[in-house]
Amino acid sequence: MGKHVNQTPPSTARFVDPFHDARALTPITPDERKILRTVNQKIAARPSLRAIVDYLFDNTQALIPCDRIGLAFVDERGERVTSYYNRASYAPLAIDKDYSEALQQSSLNEVLSTGQPRIIGNLDLYLEAHPRSRSTKRLVQEGVRSNLTCPLSVEGRVVGFIFRSSRRTHTYRPRHIELQMAITERLSQAVEKAWRIEQLEEANYAYTQMLGFVSHELKSPVASMVTDAQLLEQGYLGELTEVQKSKLAGITRKGQYLLGLVNEYLDLARVEGGELQLERCSRVDVTAEVVDEALELVRPQLDARRMHLSTEMPLAGSALVCCDPTLLRIVLVNLLDNAVKYGLDDGEVKLTVEVTAARRGSPAKLKISVCNQGPGFSQAQKNKLFRRFSRLDDPALKNRRGTGVGLYNAWRIIQLHQGRITAESKHGEWAKFCFEIPATPECA
Repeated sequence: MGKHVNQTPPSTARFVDPFHDARALTPITPDERKILRTVNQKIAARPSLRAIVDYLFDNTQALIPCDRIGLAFVDERGERVTSYYNRASYAPLAIDKDYSEALQQSSLNEVLSTGQPRIIGNLDLYLEAHPRSRSTKRLVQEGVRSNLTCPLSVEGRVVGFIFRSSRRTHTYRPRHIELQMAITERLSQAVEKAWRIEQLEEANYAYTQMLGFVSHELKSPVASMVTDAQLLEQGYLGELTEVQKSKLAGITRKGQYLLGLVNEYLDLARVEGGELQLERCSRVDVTAEVVDEALELVRPQLDARRMHLSTEMPLAGSALVCCDPTLLRIVLVNLLDNAVKYGLDDGEVKLTVEVTAARRGSPAKLKISVCNQGPGFSQAQKNKLFRRFSRLDDPALKNRRGTGVGLYNAWRIIQLHQGRITAESKHGEWAKFCFEIPATPECA
């Protein structure tokens, strides 16, 4: 028998250092550089991560062939990698969006720690050597036989990976790494920035969904409590003492405050969730359908603080405007409610409504303003007024309860109407809020 020779099987995964292993790389040809320049320009113009991946899959096959391309991101602690988007020439995919795996004891961990690209020439052999690799097992199930993994780095930190896979063995060479690194250099920052933006959008969506759900669940029981307290206060279940009436009146006030709070948060959830759709109607009678109804809602608060309301507005039927009357009512109720909340007891609230005539280069406009006597706000505080959850840092306003939501909602609604909302004040004396929108009677 011949002499037995102990042979060590070749490594199934190869890591290439593009900065020190110059012999492993070959120069990029002029034609390849021309394609890369076009790719770089297109990457900068892609509107989303998915569009970027789709573009690379469709337009870089001549440089780096693949039957599958995928994008994945590493979590903040560098412990898990999660698949974000995958594009393939076949279906179905065993690894798709949100597939997640721990990096510990994975060869991806070496890509993460060193920043070096990786080539696996034969996934079947790799799976034999790493039978516990779930991702490899899934790729083999898809028919993938070789893989190129390139890190996405931003300022020296690996934030994710781009994978190219082929259904043929040994598809990828060091030359493909050189080409992929040239693409990735431009791709990394664009991808990381877009990824963070999408994460924020998803978090904001989850927050608005929860905000809307909680507010909706609170609205009915709070409204029911207010109604029950009012019925008791009016003696529907028997005569009450003055002390009992006073307590019930307090419950009613607090319940109405909570109900107003809930309504503001419901409006905010609609605004932030993109559910606030403008439904314009032609020839809306602003006086009857917006102003009168808003005043009816705010009248109890005005009376409770003995405030005098003065109005200047056109006759009913004379101010006909294309608008969404329901949304404009939300704006006006908010402005009137703030005038009461931040005004002086026994003070004056002035409401002005006017329609200005069209001028050269400027269309007719509906202008509505609400002015109240009170502490107002300083010029330094003015820029905070229409920000979400922003409240003025003024000692005179510390005991006035508010959410910092209503004015933000109002601003968004007026923006939808292609108008503008402004605020003026003489600190310590008065505050005035005004909004204006185009006043064409008919909707286009």
